[in-house]
Amino acid sequence: MSPLKGILLKIASTVMFTAMIACIKAVSETIPAGEAVFFRSFFALVPLLPLLIYRGQLMTAITTRHYISHWTRGLVGVASMGTWFMAIGLLPMPEAFALGYASPLIAVVLAVLMLGEQVRFFRWGAVLVGFGGILFIVWPSLSLLRQGALETPALMGAICALGSSFFAALAMILVRKLIAIEPTPAIVLHFSVNSAILALLTLPLGWVWPNPYEAALLILSGLLGGVGQILLTECYRHADTSTIAPFDYLSMLWGLLFGYVLFGDKPTSHVLIGAAIVIGAGLMIILRERQLASRVTT
Repeated sequence: MSPLKGILLKIASTVMFTAMIACIKAVSETIPAGEAVFFRSFFALVPLLPLLIYRGQLMTAITTRHYISHWTRGLVGVASMGTWFMAIGLLPMPEAFALGYASPLIAVVLAVLMLGEQVRFFRWGAVLVGFGGILFIVWPSLSLLRQGALETPALMGAICALGSSFFAALAMILVRKLIAIEPTPAIVLHFSVNSAILALLTLPLGWVWPNPYEAALLILSGLLGGVGQILLTECYRHADTSTIAPFDYLSMLWGLLFGYVLFGDKPTSHVLIGAAIVIGAGLMIILRERQLASRVTT
């Protein structure tokens, strides 16, 4: 174990994923979300396949007896990516990233409902605080309900972001089940392949032929996503989950930076305060998980 190396790999993965999102946002006005999901998933295989071949894990990754589980995880993952890419196109990056942090909170609720996990007062309190932060972020958009403007981009973007968080949380639960029966290379490879195939089903909904600039950004999004996935997988070889998890929230910093420099997105006070509440609640849950893990080991 090398915690510092694991942390550095995790930080690098957050930069890759944020850069990937920036590429998607740059083409979101003209490229449908389903088409973006295809490019993101298909071209992620470019860095992934050589790595699996180099490590001698390709056949292990391809061979599986749990196709239904992989396809279910892929379907949920495509739903999460598709709604996330829609949210990115409709919202400033800081606001979209802040709402994306709802997924760890939703995962706690789903773990109770789907896995039968016991959650005590401390974590339930953190979940309630976190959802309060989410409500604070979306409050300006909710005010549109009182004005009758139900189809404004900000409101639809917030709905898509929260929907993506729900599907991402559901994906976390499915991956936790898959880890018990499948090796990591199989989970990563089948997700990319299945996501690309499922994204093709959105072709009748109106894909467009990208121009060279858009095509380059779409391909780059897939390459960045693939490298980010490799870095994310590799970081868990060097450090415990409880050590690495807090660095997920660095993506908020990168989102602020990329959004401001590339798109001129300036976070509002609602977004900054709400994001601080949501991140604080997420860190409370991580801290609690770490305390419980240490009690079990001792």
